[in-house]
Amino acid sequence: MCATTKLQAAQIPIKDDAAANEAALELVRKDKLREVRAGHDGTWAAHPGLIPAIREVFEGHLGGRPNQIGDAPAGQEPATVAAEDLIQPPRGARTVDGLRLNARVGVQYLAAWLAGSGSVPLYNLMEDAATAEISRVQNWQWLRHGAALDAGGVEVRATPELLARVMEEEMARIQAEVGPERFRQGRYAEARRILQPAVHGAGARRLPDAGRVQPHRGAPSRRCVAVQALSVVGIVVAFE
Repeated sequence: MCATTKLQAAQIPIKDDAAANEAALELVRKDKLREVRAGHDGTWAAHPGLIPAIREVFEGHLGGRPNQIGDAPAGQEPATVAAEDLIQPPRGARTVDGLRLNARVGVQYLAAWLAGSGSVPLYNLMEDAATAEISRVQNWQWLRHGAALDAGGVEVRATPELLARVMEEEMARIQAEVGPERFRQGRYAEARRILQPAVHGAGARRLPDAGRVQPHRGAPSRRCVAVQALSVVGIVVAFE
């Protein structure tokens, strides 16, 4: 194996819904087909249950070859990328639902991380520390620039006040989803206390550090930095 990908398809098997499970597997197959056609010889799997489907895609494309050295990517011309291409803002919808999902997933992942888990299944996807950081930074960018968000056909501006209300409502949703006892025993409130200031940073023009924690009242002043170690979030699959 000479070239492998990082984790791309984050779907995981869905045990209690055959139709949803097949739909998830089909998304994985499509993603892995794109990877192998781009010249990769191996890939990451988010869950051991995905390996049979991934092997089928890669072995079918490789046809017994150990690697694709010297092969041009299927149907592709060499890419030409200029400096200005790298600084183009992304295109796509910005929504209040997206703000909510970022807040909810960020809190749930961080709560699990504080409890000792490096990777966590959330909403049938395997999430890791990158998820929490992407969610945090995207919400910060929207607040920093006062982005216009679609709220079901109504345009609203991203503000710290909107985020505070969203966080309150999403905490209630998390409690409803996991149950009162698990919510009480979990570290969701602590995760929110860390995450919310790390998003809006009291209106800071510069992105706040991840993991900057305000000390408890009466506790010694300190700065707690969440050190992100390399967590095992996937399984490298190589085909020989």
